Amino acid sequence: MKIRVIGGGLAGPEAALTAARLGCEVDLYEMRRIVDGKPLLTPAHQTAEFGELVCSNSLKSESPNTAPWLLKQEMRRGASALLRLADETAVPAGHALAVDRVEFSRRIAEVIEREPKIRVIREEVTSLDSDELTIIATGPLTSDALSREILRITGSEHLSFYDSISPIVDAESIDMDRVYFAARWDKGTADYINCPMTREEYDRFLDALIAAEAAEEKEWEKLDYFESCLPIEILASRGRDTLRFGPMKPVGLRDPRTGKTPWAVVQLRKENLRADSYNLVGFQNHLKWGEQARVLRLIPGLENARFLRYGQIHRNTYICAPALLDETLRLKKQPTILFAGQISGVEGYTESIATGMLAGLYAARLAAGAEPVPIPRSTALGSLVHYITHADVKDFQPANITFDLLEPLQEEMRKKIRDKKERHRIQCERSLAAFDAWWAAQFQTV
Repeated sequence: MKIRVIGGGLAGPEAALTAARLGCEVDLYEMRRIVDGKPLLTPAHQTAEFGELVCSNSLKSESPNTAPWLLKQEMRRGASALLRLADETAVPAGHALAVDRVEFSRRIAEVIEREPKIRVIREEVTSLDSDELTIIATGPLTSDALSREILRITGSEHLSFYDSISPIVDAESIDMDRVYFAARWDKGTADYINCPMTREEYDRFLDALIAAEAAEEKEWEKLDYFESCLPIEILASRGRDTLRFGPMKPVGLRDPRTGKTPWAVVQLRKENLRADSYNLVGFQNHLKWGEQARVLRLIPGLENARFLRYGQIHRNTYICAPALLDETLRLKKQPTILFAGQISGVEGYTESIATGMLAGLYAARLAAGAEPVPIPRSTALGSLVHYITHADVKDFQPANITFDLLEPLQEEMRKKIRDKKERHRIQCERSLAAFDAWWAAQFQTV
């Protein structure tokens, strides 16, 4: 049976490549395309390329025994195609895995083009057929027509929140005499540019930010922000020190020129290996572009900044997974349809790729006439899926991978081991062992 994968972001290509690797024929649909020389894009995308990263270029921490590291380790053991490409296109980012976003997308397209079992179809999908084995991985900007079709087959309302995009500056326009290199949160290598602020500079910046004019709300927007991805102006409105304890936190970032810790710090992260552009870490916002330029140029070192991309806001649509999906990412009422990526209720690049990998594996088993075996709850992947399929329906919000989602250690062991890092290490060992056993079983039967 052929598998239809809808969506060319992160989860879709991962699902398609996973299923193709297991011998399945795949039709991969992507609605972004070039028509008569003109791009047909979404409100947030700038290209029609596979795997375009519209927000940060970071796939989060690579520090051992952290939850994001654990998730990526499981994906590496599961031969995730996109994570391999992320590793190959990585740029220096301290303890994080960050990629050259242009090269990352180019490599995804290259791998898909070389895969004979994948046929790419550049058109919008507006209807779903329960007779077709389908993976829906259309992400946060699912088209209105397909959204209505999903609503029709699920009988359940969508939930929505909004992601914001951080600005990017031209590296040559940064005044390097006013900044210094150091690691983010004092972890890993010194790959981040740090813009230090005195208390007076911070107060001046904060006043300008609070007074700045917001971008006009579009018809399709309803400003219902996701709590873990709030625009900086919203954070600033919550109190004068909110930013200093959030994205501008100076902990571990002592200025080597003065020997003192600044009142606040803005960090810049490389966008590519050429290091010719940097994004403002955690500085997503919903301000008018002219206002962004005026306010952000108050940051020391960015007085003459040239902005290659301004912050933006875009819709993020996702289904109520705990009401709709089983533990193999299938619709309970129509098990030939699977969901993956952000539309399934996960949040983040790595989480999207991870669920794409799972959906591709599950769909391949279904295509072979076998029942998919849910990934164990004790793994990071299993914990993520367990959350989106078992959360409280009334209060459901998308989630990143955290240790809070992982299966806890037994009470006796928790009391015996007081050190949190040691408990996390044991949880990681347990999770990786469970993943290895489950993964080996899949390839013995697929």
